[in-house]
Amino acid sequence: MASGNETEHDGGGPLTCLVTGATGYIGGRLVPQLLKAGHRVRCLARSPEKLRDQPWADRVEVVRGDVTDPESVAGALRGTDIAYYLVHALGTGSGFEKTDRDAARTFAAGAADAGVRRIVYLGGLTPVDVPVRELSPHLRSRAEVGEIFLAGAVPAVVLRAAVVIGSGSASFEMLRYLTERLPVMVTPSWVGTRIQPIAIRDVLRYLVASAGMPREVDRAFDIGGPDIMTYRDMMERYAKVAGLPHRLILPVPMLSPRLSSHWIGLVTPVPRAIARPLAESLRHEVVCGEHDIARYVPDEQGAPLGFDDALELALRRVREAQVDTRWSNAALPGAPSDPLPTDPDWAGGSLYTDERERTVNAPPAVLWRVVEGIGGENGWYSFPLAWAIRGWLDRLAGGVGLRRGRRDAHRLRVGDSLDFWRVEEIIPGRLLRLRAEMRLPGLAWLEMRTEPDGQGRSHYRQKAIFHPRGLLGHAYWWSVSPFHAIVFGGMARNMAKAAEAQPDPGPGTPG
Repeated sequence: MASGNETEHDGGGPLTCLVTGATGYIGGRLVPQLLKAGHRVRCLARSPEKLRDQPWADRVEVVRGDVTDPESVAGALRGTDIAYYLVHALGTGSGFEKTDRDAARTFAAGAADAGVRRIVYLGGLTPVDVPVRELSPHLRSRAEVGEIFLAGAVPAVVLRAAVVIGSGSASFEMLRYLTERLPVMVTPSWVGTRIQPIAIRDVLRYLVASAGMPREVDRAFDIGGPDIMTYRDMMERYAKVAGLPHRLILPVPMLSPRLSSHWIGLVTPVPRAIARPLAESLRHEVVCGEHDIARYVPDEQGAPLGFDDALELALRRVREAQVDTRWSNAALPGAPSDPLPTDPDWAGGSLYTDERERTVNAPPAVLWRVVEGIGGENGWYSFPLAWAIRGWLDRLAGGVGLRRGRRDAHRLRVGDSLDFWRVEEIIPGRLLRLRAEMRLPGLAWLEMRTEPDGQGRSHYRQKAIFHPRGLLGHAYWWSVSPFHAIVFGGMARNMAKAAEAQPDPGPGTPG
């Protein structure tokens, strides 16, 4: 028997654990917990640079690869004891179920060839009385991946969870924004569906403990918290815990999952591509059919955590800006992932740029503080209405809009989402490069640099870069270029003013 703080396995000593999805919400939190438990950790990532600024980055081995590529999977699994599978192709298009299925088979075969002791998979809780073919595509795919692992040669632990409550989780953000922003809600009928949510800390506790389960354990486990409630109950209890007035909730049967996803996308930071599978999953009752996990991971005092306690903990983390990972950590389906081109003739096409420079009467450390604090609640320092309209247009087109905000109010790291941008590169005190994840007919970057001018002041350089896709891309650039002086020019000017108005932190300040 093993708990989350001790390991029991053949031969003793630490295990080597491979974590896929380490750039995502769950994986990014699991890695430090495995390290805390004394295990060695290897991460498989398509973009290893996204893990560079994680506080645990120097304590893990990072391997570049993709779960759909047998060669990189084989290399990552070599010498691994436990393999955590925390990836899925949610929202990547109509063929995502096949992608999930093929990737799971590739991973299961690779694990068998590498002699891996166990695969641990976090899937979705499915209703016992609903045939698999009638489940939402999201839940159906999750169930199928779990079945592939359980049918494989390597013993597997498949943990099946419903709604995960934790600071930064998509489910929590959806619940939070719906409740806080709508005192009167016209809601879909699924608000009456029974759900058994679970706190993120309990999900992590079960994941870590799964590494030490006896070798003969090869099965699925339902995991959930102690509370069973409807989504309506969840919204009402959120309002109470958050100190909000009572919410009036009016269910309307004709709101389909498709319409629900549009509604969620407009009100919350969760884009339609993620909102729709979440809404579709809530059509089904998702309540644990057993609690057999307690045989191997005994319930401790205060665990599993109750719903209200999980909410209070998540809200405290949000208010104290201590959110380790967010649902937006993982790249969104369809978001551009190409690195910034350095050749003006990159890919045989044009690169449009808008460049601004200013001398700032403030030390570089002060200017950098303004640069690193951009976005989120601080805004973009120019023409707020234009940024808001662009964000709304992006939401209407199915993009992320401006509502993702920031993970941390003051600090950024590579891979962080920042409104409808993502941090592609950051060199503290010198460079911040953002890659656009809004819906565009091309690829776009925004680059900000700070340099000392040798006289105690700073030099600020700002560059917007756009690589058009086809005729529409060229037309887009020329249609918005008349506004660049207002948007980008105002941005450079106002950031300089903001820096000049701030106090000098004094010598020895980083930056």
